[in-house]
Amino acid sequence: MPTNHDPNRRAVLGAAAALAAGVPLATRAQAWPTKQVRLVVPYAPGGGNDLLARVLGEKLAPALGQPVVVENRAGAGAIVGTEYVARATPDGHTLLVAASGPIVFNPVLVSKLPYSPLQDLAPVSMIGSFPLILAVHEAFPARTLAELVAWSKNDANKPSYSYPAASFQLVMELLKSRTGLKALNVPYQGSAPSINAVMTQEVPMTLIDSGPIAALLKAGRLRALAVTSEQRLPAYPTVPTLREQGVDLVVNFWTGLLAPAGTPAAIVRRLQEETARAMALPDVVDRLQRVDIKPVTNSPAEFARTIAQEIELWTQVARDNNIRAS
Repeated sequence: MPTNHDPNRRAVLGAAAALAAGVPLATRAQAWPTKQVRLVVPYAPGGGNDLLARVLGEKLAPALGQPVVVENRAGAGAIVGTEYVARATPDGHTLLVAASGPIVFNPVLVSKLPYSPLQDLAPVSMIGSFPLILAVHEAFPARTLAELVAWSKNDANKPSYSYPAASFQLVMELLKSRTGLKALNVPYQGSAPSINAVMTQEVPMTLIDSGPIAALLKAGRLRALAVTSEQRLPAYPTVPTLREQGVDLVVNFWTGLLAPAGTPAAIVRRLQEETARAMALPDVVDRLQRVDIKPVTNSPAEFARTIAQEIELWTQVARDNNIRAS
């Protein structure tokens, strides 16, 4: 993975800054936070990650005794906001709320990534996860995944699929390899154009998270053939999982809280504890379940392992399908 950064450099710089100010690092950690805390979201307002950041911020503010504000820094496939936090002072006042895209998919798909998730960021905790849905137009003849696979093997049908970002393409290619599904990838810039391609029947299928297509599914204008979660979604109880249809594949995209590398362990630990309390609150669980997001938390060590394992997994998927970093 491309990076020019020493993994210990951030910690050394953080300690040096504290000593230069005449304040021991341990004391700084105990006193944290001393001002407002910023949750940087590397996406535009309004999406699921933005919602998770705002829900978390609302609950963290009273627990930390300081304002917690959400700051959207979108651009370049979430690279802009992610790099901003990776370069921030590691004092616990600038944090990142990001999905798996910039953390585990960008290292696979971007050849000159200006940050290293494993070296420049300190995982705190996951905060939520959500599955993907394989959907087709209401007029499409296949009503099950098996029927779709059989239909796709007839080249006269010109099988193809739309997707809003390269991370979705990697999942679809893995699904194709596990099922024998045949379909050419057709990229679109964002969820709306990807969905519209199915609605206008430019392509027969798409793989996408449930939020952007919820209204279309409920109106019957799109038909869901499978969900990538471990269990069926409460909002779509008739949509079977991949495993129920004989495909040993579970994929959940996630959103997590991360700090700049070198952030004192005491601050990371406090953040993780407060995040775990916040995401377990009944009103938070209820609010997120309404948009098919499952609150999920874990320890910094567990989160770090997940990141490393997923980078390895998707690197192999890209290699197997000749998907090259650009």
